[in-house]
Amino acid sequence: MFRQKARPRPGFDARKFTFSTSGVTDVDEVEVSTVVYVPPEEVYEFLLDFPGYARYSEYLDRVVQDGDGSPGTNYDLVFSWWKLSYTARSAVTDVSPPTRIDWRIVKDIDAEGYWAVEPDPDGVPADVETASRVRFHVAFDPGSASDNAVDLPRLVSMDWVIEKVKPLIRKEATKIVERVVEDLEGQERDVDLEIHAGPDSV
Repeated sequence: MFRQKARPRPGFDARKFTFSTSGVTDVDEVEVSTVVYVPPEEVYEFLLDFPGYARYSEYLDRVVQDGDGSPGTNYDLVFSWWKLSYTARSAVTDVSPPTRIDWRIVKDIDAEGYWAVEPDPDGVPADVETASRVRFHVAFDPGSASDNAVDLPRLVSMDWVIEKVKPLIRKEATKIVERVVEDLEGQERDVDLEIHAGPDSV
């Protein structure tokens, strides 16, 4: 179980990001964070094993990894939703043990994100020794999606698909963070998720 705190963060909205293919553009963003009761080093090592927790996604069928999780590692992510199937390719672009893992999508759409981990001494209950704040952030440009990326049914446009998928990104992000907490702590508990999204359409 989890409790969402879906309140806007001051200054958090669609912002200007620089992507490698389309230059500077408005993007949509989703960020989900929570506290987990393990040290940052343990959280970081867990997050490096991306195929291990990718199974949390309802729409991700499989992951093919090429690399050891360090910068330059590629992942082919095979998704299926509705009548569509799509393989995204992501790459790890930078790591800063034990605090951050950066990644980007390398074809068909401009998207990038990161996992961030930091000590959270204020989040430690009386019966817990340590706590970390874990944050999952993704930014993407819906207008950059390639019309040829997916074999669409007749009378279905890429714009329609994008609008249907955008809310799923937020849903999947919350599910992944919730399950990460459960796996790291070894038991289920109520989790307070802080969710920030911009613009409101996400």
